[in-house]
Amino acid sequence: MERQRKAPRIASTLLVVACAFTVASGALAQTGMPQTEQQGDISFVSGGVGRDESTALRHARSQWPLSLLFTGPGSSYVADVQVQISGAGGASVLDTRSHGPYMLVRLPNGRYTVSATYNGVTRTQRVNVAGNGSARATFSFPGKH
Repeated sequence: MERQRKAPRIASTLLVVACAFTVASGALAQTGMPQTEQQGDISFVSGGVGRDESTALRHARSQWPLSLLFTGPGSSYVADVQVQISGAGGASVLDTRSHGPYMLVRLPNGRYTVSATYNGVTRTQRVNVAGNGSARATFSFPGKH
């Protein structure tokens, strides 16, 4: 009799565990996102060399305040771009190197200057961050000389 009363509880517990496992594995399998990095108070993620990673980064752009894209000749993607972001007062808030053509940065609202350097060529743009998905910048670089 005791076993019969516990059977529905055990079955429902197993069902909950199975559902949790399915959700967790699906989330891990579908993300394709590179690992988030931290520099001071600023978190960022960069990459996009493979199809899964680039798709994940493109889909995640609306969840990050600043999205950067780095291209070369003929709109080809480039990686290993040195990125420096300065706040309105000129103080550096991020100084890092991209691992791929996409970089997503979590910044507080405000005005920033973004400098990107690739093969000795530096491009600079000003961006206004006003919330998630609000600022995007593309940096195009010439081919090697």
